[in-house]
Amino acid sequence: MNRRHFNQLLGMGTAGILMPPLPAFSRPVSPEMLLEPGLDVAVKKRLADAAMNAAKSKGATYTDVRIGRYLNQFVVTREDKVQNIVNTESYGVGVRVIADGCWGFAAVVDAKSEADLAKAAEKAVAIAKANAKLMKQPVQLAPQKGYGEVSWKAPIQKNAFEVPIKEKVDLLLSVNNAALKNGANYVNSILFMVNEQKYLATTDGTYADQDIHRIWPLSTVTAIDAKTGKFETRQGLSAPVGMGYEYLQSNPADKITGITTRYNKGYDMLEDITAAAKQARAKHAAKSVEAGKYDLVLDPSHLWLTIHESVGHPLELDRVLGYEANFAGTSFATLDKWQSKSFNYGSKQVNLFADKTQVGSLGAVGYDDEGVQTKRWDLVKDGTLVNYQAIRDQAHIIGENESQGCCYADSWSSVQFQRMANVSLAPGKTPLSVQDMIKDVKKGIYIIGDGSFSIDQQRYNFQFGGQLYYEIKDGQIAGMLKDVAYQSNTQEFWNSCVAVCDEKDYRLGGSFFDGKGQPPQSSAVSHGSSTARFNGVNVINTARKI
Repeated sequence: MNRRHFNQLLGMGTAGILMPPLPAFSRPVSPEMLLEPGLDVAVKKRLADAAMNAAKSKGATYTDVRIGRYLNQFVVTREDKVQNIVNTESYGVGVRVIADGCWGFAAVVDAKSEADLAKAAEKAVAIAKANAKLMKQPVQLAPQKGYGEVSWKAPIQKNAFEVPIKEKVDLLLSVNNAALKNGANYVNSILFMVNEQKYLATTDGTYADQDIHRIWPLSTVTAIDAKTGKFETRQGLSAPVGMGYEYLQSNPADKITGITTRYNKGYDMLEDITAAAKQARAKHAAKSVEAGKYDLVLDPSHLWLTIHESVGHPLELDRVLGYEANFAGTSFATLDKWQSKSFNYGSKQVNLFADKTQVGSLGAVGYDDEGVQTKRWDLVKDGTLVNYQAIRDQAHIIGENESQGCCYADSWSSVQFQRMANVSLAPGKTPLSVQDMIKDVKKGIYIIGDGSFSIDQQRYNFQFGGQLYYEIKDGQIAGMLKDVAYQSNTQEFWNSCVAVCDEKDYRLGGSFFDGKGQPPQSSAVSHGSSTARFNGVNVINTARKI
């Protein structure tokens, strides 16, 4: 599969989020090779020690070594055909050092010998010393204790790579068939499966072996009106998750006001695609929205993307400092706002937190790519901005004594840098169901699923669409709407939040391929919330008259 075709396929259902190509130096392998064990941990430790010793002998004051094996399997179908099956492996080692107060990095593909690692380490030191001649001030690294030899494994129940290809193909084709039987003219369905086997050694004394799994089933149906030739689509409501194949084998779906929206611990593709086909067909008869002010009831399958763009990215400290400006710019949430200790990010109902430990989330790991044990921390507390996301060489800037454990590289060949943790809206503390929330809305719109969006270069002014829109009139769902998008700015929007459902409604959404940096890297990150209500938000009609 060529890169252009790959990106076209990955563009399906992404809501505009970057979907990059495969990891560097990926090579095709057989499905059986995806299950072969990598290097023994003792071998990895010996290789890492060789790199750290070589770096120290050349003058490095700090070294970390990442030995990575990245496995991917993608199964791609359309209607009754399999379009592609991709199995890849990428293996190599990245060595990062501080020498003469400056960072240096070098990587080597397929490194198997101590000599390979020593050579890479020496090159990293030489690069650091060369860079130091242009350095304005030395790296200030937050202290970090060593954890010795530790391991972490995603708590999966079934490795997706162990499931036969035929079973996955049969599932996707049955999904497509169900869509076609229920009103779809076209349907795509895909399974993305990823396994990152990462070994990190640092001169702080940490040797962390981690096994990370992720899976994402996604689909899009298209229904054409034969009379007008117009088409409507509906993407699947699945969330990419840090789980195994068990995600597709359980079904805790609930019905909310007659609309299936809830997938917490498992996802029923057949149920969702059947609903999607019917809903895409129903969109043709939906009423076009009247522009104006509405109270919005936002489902977690929609709200995750708004959190991602208006909270997750603007509270990355490198964007705040202006060090990062790729993929929609820097941030309005500048240091002076945090220093005031009173910047009103949202209403009192808004509590936003970062968490790299949340079970089942895309970003869950035991240790980040600097050897920092992961944790949870507050970003916005009772509406007030209280913190950012920072790594070891940034912590001192915001008065922190340690990193928050959110450093990540998408490959052994990439330099690790600050990446978004799982950033989520905390559920409300008072019992509140979605039905109860809707009953109190006089004029509103219930929005489900993520859609297209735009946001400015300071992550402030934005516009978001969705997948499904339902009019709320006098506390009742009054029918389907279309051509809906809402516009606001980050501070105004989060200050319009008046209620958040309780923890029983809490669900994860997320991005399987979130782009950042130059050269660009991708990471996977989840965003949780319960259904939330936002009053008096400006809604526009997106229909174009030709």
